[in-house]
Amino acid sequence: MTVIDIPGSKSVTARALFLAAAADGTTTLLRPLASDDTEGFAEGLSALGYGIERDTGAWRIEGRPEGPAVAEADVHCRDGATTARFLPTLAAAGAFGTYRFDASAQMRRRPLGPLTSALRTLGVDLRHEGAEGHHPLTVAARGIKGGELTLDAGQSSQYLTALLMLGPLTAEGLRITVTDLVSAPYVEITLAMMRSFGVEVAREGDVFTVPPGGYRATTYAVEPDASTASYFFAAAALTPGREVTVPGLGTGALQGDLGFVDVLGRMGADVRITEDATTVRGPERLAGLTVTMRDISDTMPTLAGIAPFADGPVRIEDVANTRVKECDRLDACAENLTRLGVTARTGPDWIGIEPGTPRAAEIATHGDHRIVMSFAVTGLRTPGITFDDPGCVRKTFPGFHEAFADLRKAWRA
Repeated sequence: MTVIDIPGSKSVTARALFLAAAADGTTTLLRPLASDDTEGFAEGLSALGYGIERDTGAWRIEGRPEGPAVAEADVHCRDGATTARFLPTLAAAGAFGTYRFDASAQMRRRPLGPLTSALRTLGVDLRHEGAEGHHPLTVAARGIKGGELTLDAGQSSQYLTALLMLGPLTAEGLRITVTDLVSAPYVEITLAMMRSFGVEVAREGDVFTVPPGGYRATTYAVEPDASTASYFFAAAALTPGREVTVPGLGTGALQGDLGFVDVLGRMGADVRITEDATTVRGPERLAGLTVTMRDISDTMPTLAGIAPFADGPVRIEDVANTRVKECDRLDACAENLTRLGVTARTGPDWIGIEPGTPRAAEIATHGDHRIVMSFAVTGLRTPGITFDDPGCVRKTFPGFHEAFADLRKAWRA
């Protein structure tokens, strides 16, 4: 059995940074993820005047329920979607100030419109400088009264998460009716974390009612990243008789992406989930399947990376939102599988992959960390795979290549 220590969750770390900044008092985050995305978020908070102290294994954030401590700031959100969507929302709730937000060229291409439209509905003075619904944008904060909203979160659950976390910072709270929602488990993470910071959101079907009153500071432990764990679980599933155990991800885990192991189980892997860990053991062969991955779409590329080794076709459905991630992940997966000599086809919200024997090739990463990590798993059975930008894993797991090399060495031994 190989035990893998997975870094903290990016999704949980980003939410925790928002909640800690908004809370009354000093919050300590234990085992937060240190990566390009989360460090960019922390630097954005610093630019807005929030006090943050980062040590190895623990970050301390001085909360400011009244909002940013500075009247003006220019915040660069790098490639981080949570940074680019959460920080303008946090700043908008401040009592005063004008704040400009911009991001990388990659992040500028990703949509923001449903969130900024909702903020405008709440009376926020917000202006997109270039393409409507995209960065850069300027927010003039004057506090937010609150009220009722209708939101389409069919492109990204982060729009809903940003507004849910905003609710307690408004004068009257929010009532949000959601017409469409993708990656619903990420919203459950948000609700559970808001509860840990002292706020209970009422939900009736597609209607979320968020009370005013603010947050209270706490000490919060960040669980390992389930999306990152998927690459190591997939590695075990691809290697007959090999086991991977990830501690810290068990039956009580917040992250829906742990559901990826259920997909591996359907393909024949032996999956064991205990209270405090998950273990995957590889079968003699992987079975093909058709699977809906709407709720765990970040792990779609992971499955695509091992799909050629199944004994039948693999079809992944209901993942249209992966076309507006760091890259168009459906087309990127199909392009790279074709480079490897594997037959793959895509539709508006699906990808179909035929069994095959991948050959060595250079992977076109499109600057997307998940493309690199997914096809690194393919490389376990296909020596000679290389990447045009292997370093883009720094977005979520700077030490990925070293950790994966250690896994290879352990299994060879």
